[in-house]
Amino acid sequence: MPTSSPVPADPTPRVGWVNRLGLGFMRLLAHLPLPWVRSLGWLVGQLLHGVAGRRRRIARTNWALCFPHDSEAERNRAVRQHFVFFVQAWLDRSWLWEADEAKVRTRLRLVGATDELQGNAPTVIFAPHFVGLDAGGTALALFAPRAFISVYAEQANEAVDGWIRAGRLRYGAVKLVGKHQGLRPVVQAVRASEVLYLLPDMDMGPSESVFVPFFGVSTATVPTLPRLARLGQAKVVPVVSRITPWGYDVEVLPAWPDYPGPDAQADTALMNQRLETMIQTMPEQYYWVHKRFKTRPPGEPPVYGQD
Repeated sequence: MPTSSPVPADPTPRVGWVNRLGLGFMRLLAHLPLPWVRSLGWLVGQLLHGVAGRRRRIARTNWALCFPHDSEAERNRAVRQHFVFFVQAWLDRSWLWEADEAKVRTRLRLVGATDELQGNAPTVIFAPHFVGLDAGGTALALFAPRAFISVYAEQANEAVDGWIRAGRLRYGAVKLVGKHQGLRPVVQAVRASEVLYLLPDMDMGPSESVFVPFFGVSTATVPTLPRLARLGQAKVVPVVSRITPWGYDVEVLPAWPDYPGPDAQADTALMNQRLETMIQTMPEQYYWVHKRFKTRPPGEPPVYGQD
């Protein structure tokens, strides 16, 4: 009589144990001096660059499309540095979310046109995907006297989701709205003078996107920024989060005048154009491991091959 195949062990307990160990490590890391954390980030970033072949190829493809005049050596060097910044920013979440408030305050600086965040004017913050975006959110919650709202994508693992959620809610008056809740509560919050921290510069697929240039490449881009600014009757204030040796500089830029205009596609193209200028100030700190050009215009071939 044939014997049945053994039933595979449930991987969930093992995954849960690994996640708990990882969270414990991050809580331990929060107590170390920042140079130690950054040195570990440099080491792990170098290792990740070596073993994460798929993400390395995606980042190199993105860089080649956006900076076509760079040599292969320049591109490879920039992508390696990006992996270092990526890991350093991830490990920095340890002290951002677990260290005492006094330590966090000494490592964050809110600079630039901070007057844009005073008062009660409806405001949408354009927060591009630089690796330090969580430091930006923390600095605003700590130093800006406003209530904030952000759209949150739930994590698959419950423990990790709880840690990230608690970290982003740690300081100030912050509210997280799940993606499944739609835009209505977001618009209502903006009209009620809560500041929206918005990250609209990823490829969200073809259904809600328009194709506009990004570094000269026709790129699927959601018109969420002008749409929410118009619906919320809000000004748009860019915020750029930059890794520094002492922590982060979170720079508030002046509000964009006459934005949004009457044409959402033109406004989205202008967003990408201004984002390019921000990226060029610190290109290795932008989020290049994301498939920014995955959704192609009809008839155009994919750019990532088999990745």
